[in-house]
Amino acid sequence: MTRARRWFLPRSPDVIGMLCEQAELTHQGMQAFVAWTQGAPEAADRVREIEHACDDARRSLVAALREAFTTPLAPEDLFTLSQSLDRVMNGAKNTVREAEAMQFPPDHPTAEMAELIRDGVDHLRQACAHLDGRTDSSGIVATSEADAAIASQRRLERVYRQAMTDLADATELRVVIGSRELYRRLSAMSEDLVTVAERIWYARVKES
Repeated sequence: MTRARRWFLPRSPDVIGMLCEQAELTHQGMQAFVAWTQGAPEAADRVREIEHACDDARRSLVAALREAFTTPLAPEDLFTLSQSLDRVMNGAKNTVREAEAMQFPPDHPTAEMAELIRDGVDHLRQACAHLDGRTDSSGIVATSEADAAIASQRRLERVYRQAMTDLADATELRVVIGSRELYRRLSAMSEDLVTVAERIWYARVKES
C-alpha cells in the first residue's frame, strides 16, 4: 500500500495587486485633496479616511512580503514603492491638518499644485498595473507612465517657484507664513512622488 504524498508550494500573495490597491487608494485620496484645495472643506474628512486606508494597505503589503516565496520585483523595491506612496498620502493629510490649525484656507497655487500631484499619482497608478511583467510591453508602459509622472512634477516645480516669487509682494505676514507652509508641503509631496517614479525605473532596469 502506498501513501499519497501531498506537496505544498510556499504562499505567493499577489503583492503587485496589493501595491496597485494602495496606488488606487492614493489616487482617490488625491482626488479628495484636490476637492479640498478647490474650496470643499468637507473633503478634508475624506482625505483623512483614505490616509488611514492607505496605512492599512501598506501594512498588509509589508506583511505579505514577509511571507512571499517569490515576488515579481525585489522585495526591497516593493517596500520602497509602498513607503513612498504612503508619504504622498501622509503629506496630503498633514497639509490639511496644518491649514486647519492655522485657519488658513488653500489658495489658487495650492490647488494648481494639488492637481498636478493628483495627475502624477494617476500615472503611477497606471505604472503599478504594469509591474507584473506579464507581457513584453509591460516594462515599457510602466517606465513611460513613470516618466509622465515625473514630467507632471516638473510642471509643479514651475508653479511652486512662481508662487514663492509672488509671495515677495505680499504685505500681510500671516499670508506669507501660511502660504509658504502649504507650498513647501506640496513641494515635499511632489518629491516623494518622483521617488516612486524613479524607483519604478530602477526596479524595471534590474528586472530587464
